[in-house]
Amino acid sequence: MASYSVLLFRLTGRYLFSPSSTLFAVFLCGFPCKNPKNVTGDDFFFSGLDIPGNTSNTLGSSIIIVDVKVILGLNLLGISLERIDFAPGGVNPPHIHPRATEILLVLEGTLLVGFITSNNKLIVKVLVKGDVFVFPKGLIHFQINISVSVAIAITALNSEKPGSIVIGDSIFGSHLPIPVDVLTKAFNVDADIIEKIQSKF
Repeated sequence: MASYSVLLFRLTGRYLFSPSSTLFAVFLCGFPCKNPKNVTGDDFFFSGLDIPGNTSNTLGSSIIIVDVKVILGLNLLGISLERIDFAPGGVNPPHIHPRATEILLVLEGTLLVGFITSNNKLIVKVLVKGDVFVFPKGLIHFQINISVSVAIAITALNSEKPGSIVIGDSIFGSHLPIPVDVLTKAFNVDADIIEKIQSKF
């Protein structure tokens, strides 16, 4: 076991077992596993989903994510949770979860929700309190509050680390900008329009 551990360290920089063959550290999905003897209730606990998020931003929405980075005990359990708050007119912009399907429950308000299928068909639905909607894994989806009061939703995702890629941020606000020539052809618009959009990000 010790030789395997040394090989693993050379390949990954992480020990599975120490050279003395005693348990040292196990990393699964990039997160360290805690020694079972030291596990407590706090490793499976989070408090705060009863507190509204701050929606005073340009999107008018707030997301509180409860994933493996928040509850370490979620590692390898394949589940996570979010609370989404919406001001009137607030939006959770088009995005994808590369590693999870999402199911959303409306607690308050009225949401227009939708996703785009792999053949570019838009599936939309208006949801009210108590309604549930599913967003399939990896598809672009969104939610917008179409009521005059606040809206609240809870979502569950079948991954402890679902990830989120916001389409606008990724296309127009990447750290190294996508070349303008690529975007002008992709969106069939002039360069000045692309540059103006990029400046907003």
